[in-house]
Amino acid sequence: MTVAQLLKHDFDKGPLYLYDSNGKLIYYENSKRYWFKQEYDSNGNRIYYEDSPGEWCKYEYDSNGNRIYYENSKRYWYKQEYDSNGKLIYFEDLDGYWVKREYDANGKLIYYENSNGEIINNRPKKSCNGKVVEIDGKKYKLKEL
Repeated sequence: MTVAQLLKHDFDKGPLYLYDSNGKLIYYENSKRYWFKQEYDSNGNRIYYEDSPGEWCKYEYDSNGNRIYYENSKRYWYKQEYDSNGKLIYFEDLDGYWVKREYDANGKLIYYENSNGEIINNRPKKSCNGKVVEIDGKKYKLKEL
């Protein structure tokens, strides 16, 4: 039995819409008995979806509202990580595909690597100027040319 049937909803007045206390649509049903329901966390992020054909999705978020996990009824999933500035730094999915990223203090992408072997490295080069090395007991001070 559907929610509309339980509530004895009159579809002549249109589809059934139910909202939570924050005004978010949590249930919909039409006269053809198609329905979906949704759940939200305390920050208003959708954390669950399900419909009458049997499809569903789950979502998780970090404390900044960034989606960090997704999973659905077709067995697909992915997870993500973000830095403190909200920049995506890691992605991984069911198929084993992954991406790593690094950003500098100004938010500019300086490093990218993925599971296909692609690497873009724009990290600043470290200077060896002034570094002291010892070779056969003798100390040498390095100087860049």
